[in-house]
Amino acid sequence: MEFRTLGRSGLKVPVLSYGTGTFGGGNEFFRAWGASDVAEATRLVDICLEAGVNLFDTADVYSDGLSETILGKAIAGRREDVLISTKATFRMGAGPNDLGSSRYHLIRACEASLRRLGTDYIDIYHLHGFDALTPVEEVLSTLNQLVVSGKVRYIACSNFSGWHLMKSLAVADQYGWARYVGHQVYYSLIGREYEWELMPLALDQGVGALVWSPLGWGRLTGKVRRGKPLPAESRLHKTSEQGPQVGDEYLYKVVDALDAVAKETGKSVPQLALNWLLQRPSISTVIFGARNEEQLRQNLEAVGWNLSPQQVAKLDHASDVTPVYPYWHQRQFAERNPAPVPLAEKTGS
Repeated sequence: MEFRTLGRSGLKVPVLSYGTGTFGGGNEFFRAWGASDVAEATRLVDICLEAGVNLFDTADVYSDGLSETILGKAIAGRREDVLISTKATFRMGAGPNDLGSSRYHLIRACEASLRRLGTDYIDIYHLHGFDALTPVEEVLSTLNQLVVSGKVRYIACSNFSGWHLMKSLAVADQYGWARYVGHQVYYSLIGREYEWELMPLALDQGVGALVWSPLGWGRLTGKVRRGKPLPAESRLHKTSEQGPQVGDEYLYKVVDALDAVAKETGKSVPQLALNWLLQRPSISTVIFGARNEEQLRQNLEAVGWNLSPQQVAKLDHASDVTPVYPYWHQRQFAERNPAPVPLAEKTGS
């Protein structure tokens, strides 16, 4: 397993990490992802560690804390062998202070996560979203306090806009506080908006990307194809409206290209989609999930090889879209404002 540094930090993380949103199935939304109990979760963790995947990602809102609880039990007795990433900010109760990134909520959320995980420290602590009602100074001073206390090793954010992240980094630098070294982002072959602003920012500021939903919210599993109904077992039946929206024709165009490359390489569609991401700039780790052992083992085969430049170009071309303003305008000034990923070129296929 290849390891990369998480942004501008000294922490090494595996290029693939395991997302435990499938642990618990505590409500209808998360049951559509999966519902691994402690026994199955322990087996999946075993397989990950055997393959060199030692980073496990969760969040307090996943199945209302049940994902953290099950993960904590699955890693019991081997805490020093794993890295834990978890998140806070989203609502965890009915009260007015049971959400957000206030000092009040973050400290309570962190302590609750520590209890559920059965540990006394969190390796990577994310803000799950940006809280526009709490001053950035309050947020970052609180996160810095958690780092200084030893309860958190590194801080990261998730789903921030470019100005959210840049303002936060500037404030942290101004006061000498811990800064975000990671940004958990949605990025996939059918969702490339990350490249427009957040990727250049990440490269400039040393913020490593931790990619969530790399298979496009379950659309790049190899089971969704032109002219075929959704497979019976797909989270899209219950969660498609909550996830990123993708036009059918665009999706099928990308899947057609993946199928063509699959014939050339002998690799599966999910393996190709994951490997494509691993070759993009700024990526520290790609977080994938699995309902069961079979899916897990298949996804682990996405490393140890690379797509050829021609195959990458074919997938780039199929998945390219015209960005929104001002990014389409900036593409016209590439001589002095180059994009971190070159524009896709036609491959003749």
